[in-house]
Amino acid sequence: MPVLWHWVAFPEFVPISEIATDGHPKLGGFLPPLPFNRRMWAGGKLSFKGRFAIGEVITKRSEILSVDFKTGHTGDMAFVRVGHDLRGEGGAQIREEQDIVYLPIPDSFRAPRAIPAPDAPIFSEAVEVGPVRLFRYSAATYNAHRIHYDRDYATGAERYPGLVVHGPMQATLLMEAAMRHTGAVPTRFSFRGVHPMFDGTLSLQAEQDGAGALKLCTVAEAGHQGLQARFEWEA
Repeated sequence: MPVLWHWVAFPEFVPISEIATDGHPKLGGFLPPLPFNRRMWAGGKLSFKGRFAIGEVITKRSEILSVDFKTGHTGDMAFVRVGHDLRGEGGAQIREEQDIVYLPIPDSFRAPRAIPAPDAPIFSEAVEVGPVRLFRYSAATYNAHRIHYDRDYATGAERYPGLVVHGPMQATLLMEAAMRHTGAVPTRFSFRGVHPMFDGTLSLQAEQDGAGALKLCTVAEAGHQGLQARFEWEA
């Protein structure tokens, strides 16, 4: 199975009656019912042992690791850390931790501090991310969050300037680019969002980060980074 496509293997099936206005499942089931009306995948880290095979049975155990309240330049927020352990019949394993951020929806979009693209990337690949790609990724991962495919909702209700590119999609694109460049299978991978990315053209860029590691990032047409990642392998 392609690396990171375990995100497709465990969709959260809920009836329409249990879907919130934003398209997410309503809070209060597995995820805690926090007093914020925007939630996003802020980042994560994974370690890999072996590879899952198509057709094998994979088991997954998930738990809430922590809930932390913070105040930033955009106001109050909460971070929920979720741990996942996945095991395949053939002995392959993935340990994953996801960081989910809960925020209030602002009156208008306020961009975070822009982090410039690398000065001299060792590779740079352009990827067109339009409504069709965003919709298909949402469908593959059973993610009904409307900011990714409903432009009227994304710009009107949540005040974004465009459709939002999924953090996991960016992570997958960076992972695949790193594997093409190195010819290696990852042992560890981490990523975090530093700026929302919107539909259009983004580039996948990388810098060396010591032996057996790459620093990766997605870069918007405006020149700032969106998602930062680190790809490690056995050199």
